[in-house]
Amino acid sequence: MTDMIVIYVTCANTEEAKAIGRHLLEKRLCACTNILGVVNPMFLWPPKTGMIYEGQEVALLIKTLESKYEEVEKEIIKLHSFDTPCIIAFP
Repeated sequence: MTDMIVIYVTCANTEEAKAIGRHLLEKRLCACTNILGVVNPMFLWPPKTGMIYEGQEVALLIKTLESKYEEVEKEIIKLHSFDTPCIIAFP
């Protein structure tokens, strides 16, 4: 089963994670989603300022096939509230 992947996405809140997960399931782009709950990101923002941003997000895991990744990514970007959402795929 080497074509299976898990996609990790951080969302603004639980409602956004549920909306994205439900949309992907309804479009048959994934088999399952898991909302892991609140994560506390820390990152440099704005870039090159040296300022560290701390916040709260919700982690969403999406289980799908590697062949569906590009379409899943497009759908996430259409629905996501962040300008540049974190979307990372793992085999």
